[in-house]
Amino acid sequence: MTFTLNLPEDVARELTARGEDPARAALEALAVEGYRSRTLTEEQVRRMLDFDTSLQVHAFLKKHNIYLNYAIEDFKEDLARPFDNRE
Repeated sequence: MTFTLNLPEDVARELTARGEDPARAALEALAVEGYRSRTLTEEQVRRMLDFDTSLQVHAFLKKHNIYLNYAIEDFKEDLARPFDNRE
């Protein structure tokens, strides 16, 4: 899906002056908020930002001070599995 955002000229100039692509900045902000609000999954963020690996998603989220939605239940399941069966 493609959509258009109308930015005030001063905002667009400020983003461009900092070396940012306004379209990419908007896309990343949407991904950050979508993940933070649990509307988007890690996989959806990966595809949305055209990352090749989940490690790139993790680095992107960490850069924005967002840590994975890793529930205590997931942690307990990981602890219960034998170490040699972990991926």
